[in-house]
Amino acid sequence: MDRLFIATEEDIRNGRTMDIYFQRSLGVLKALGMEDVSIKAEFGAGSLPNGWPWAVICGTEEVLRLLEGLPVDVHGVPEGTIWRPRSKKGPRIPFMNMEGPYCGFGEMETSILGMLCHSSGVATKAARCKLASGMAHMMAFGNRRMHPALAPMLDRSSYIGGCDAVASPLGAELIGEKPMGTVPHALMLMVGEESESYKAFHAHSPPDVPRIVLVDTFSDERFGALEACKDIPGLEGIRLDTPGSRRGSFRELVQEVRWELDMSGYNHVRIIATGGLDEGSISDLRGSGVDSYGVGTSISNAPTVDFSMDIIEKEGRPISKRGKFSGRKYPFRCAECLTMDVSLTVDDVIRCDCGDDMEMIETRLMAAGKRVRPSETPKQIRDRVLDQLARLV
Repeated sequence: MDRLFIATEEDIRNGRTMDIYFQRSLGVLKALGMEDVSIKAEFGAGSLPNGWPWAVICGTEEVLRLLEGLPVDVHGVPEGTIWRPRSKKGPRIPFMNMEGPYCGFGEMETSILGMLCHSSGVATKAARCKLASGMAHMMAFGNRRMHPALAPMLDRSSYIGGCDAVASPLGAELIGEKPMGTVPHALMLMVGEESESYKAFHAHSPPDVPRIVLVDTFSDERFGALEACKDIPGLEGIRLDTPGSRRGSFRELVQEVRWELDMSGYNHVRIIATGGLDEGSISDLRGSGVDSYGVGTSISNAPTVDFSMDIIEKEGRPISKRGKFSGRKYPFRCAECLTMDVSLTVDDVIRCDCGDDMEMIETRLMAAGKRVRPSETPKQIRDRVLDQLARLV
């Protein structure tokens, strides 16, 4: 039987997903007897998608797992760091540096960049949506928009960026949480009537499943919400997923439903908004009565961050391609306002415009292919992100 169109972990580790020119270049270098030539390479970007001023670094843990056992040293900022691409001096600010024989790890460049670029884009978009919501509860619902093989990575990155919950069982297992969801329109369509589907959902769902239902399959939203409250004792929430073509003002619709729920004594019933939400529409809904957001496509299909791996030293001598700054660089950041800069030394004193001194934030992550720091849980990384986002509010 033919397998699905996905690479296995063995395929990735054996370099079968790399750009072929890396494999050909390694052949040339080995023929020249350059297997042991050591280099230093940095990871960064000249700019960010859509003019973003910062990105959330994500994917580091997966990169370290990929590199274990290879002859490489890795230094980098902690995963979950809010990072800015350029310093006032001009050089790009690296968030990761690698050192070792190029022939020992260079063929992994394609996979390393893929892990970092995609994950960081998703995490950054999740963080931007979280900020737009005023740090409200948010669920990641975007797996249906991407290949299912990517679901665990998408859920982990969304969670690290600020989402409070994810929908897939495998993704939830990876982050150490329970999957969260409501009910699809399909249930109401199959049962044929909203009230009966609410009662059936309540009667046949396990007790630990939150009683949250979709109320706009057939009914006007406010009447569907009130019907659900009557049909399900202890209803926790209702979801509004009305298509844009039927919405008018989504904000006014939410306000109307919230008013009717409160007027009928259902103040405790939360409103969950879903359906094509992005940071702009989420911002428009702030203060309307939405308690939680389910965000799909805009997070899972986030712009990829265009990171690159650039050689900046060879055998201890500075070198770079044109347009790049040679030499080993160290990232500094202000703990108060998160402004960043770069220096050629680790003990430099850099004063931020806000008046505080910056600190060098890079740490050693791997020595000769061995981890030197324990891995962090997704929750620990997410907490770091939320702490930094609080300084950007």
